[in-house]
Amino acid sequence: MSLVHGLRFAVGTLSVFPVRVEHVDRQVAGQAMTLAPAVGAALGVVAGLPLSLPAPPLLGSALALGLLAVLTRGLHLDGLADLADGLGSGRPADQALDIMKKSDIGPFGVMALVFTLLIQAAALAEAGFAALVTACVAGRVALTWACRASVPAARPDGLGAMVAGTVRPSAPWLVTLTALLAAASLGLSIDAGAWDAGLGLPAFLTLPLGLLAGLGAALLLLRHTGRRLGGITGDVLGALVETATAAALVACAVLG
Repeated sequence: MSLVHGLRFAVGTLSVFPVRVEHVDRQVAGQAMTLAPAVGAALGVVAGLPLSLPAPPLLGSALALGLLAVLTRGLHLDGLADLADGLGSGRPADQALDIMKKSDIGPFGVMALVFTLLIQAAALAEAGFAALVTACVAGRVALTWACRASVPAARPDGLGAMVAGTVRPSAPWLVTLTALLAAASLGLSIDAGAWDAGLGLPAFLTLPLGLLAGLGAALLLLRHTGRRLGGITGDVLGALVETATAAALVACAVLG
């Protein structure tokens, strides 16, 4: 039953899909963060529907990213903006965390949102539907890694404190391997001739490499925020999702 509770918590926390969350504790939180990539895959599939519209690729990409923001309540974008304001302030950790808790968005947050969404839209216009699904999975694999036992919470309360350290040590590796195999399988189902930009690698290589690129970028950010803030918060988790998504899309656009 913990898996059911964990899946419900993952869906209810990471999306607008209506679910009834009946029980939440740290075990359930760990299950939720382990199952987060599955929610990411569902989000990517639904958000990618506008890409099939008879519209210019950039317009379809903008609509897909807008739908993705709606499906996630904009929480990850909000986290990205808050973290950018906190880190950009150059203040000590406690003051940076206070800045991140404020409801307004400062200049660093605005710049982070503008450039991240611009990069995501431009890359998605080149990379396409399968890359969006892969990027959404990459963003949630980053959550699994961020919630492993060696990563503390930066605050004693909030979502970060609830999920920090709840994922078993072996789970991130197993989740990553599963995601890579799924990405490769998705790539094998795609006609390699449709991937005619950049280096022209076949999709079964492009998608897993994109996932690894997204995860790598998120882990670099996680390491930096750990040093600056002392651990994770809900805002840090949101920023990791957006960072991994952007990096995965860029890698797919360049390599595919």
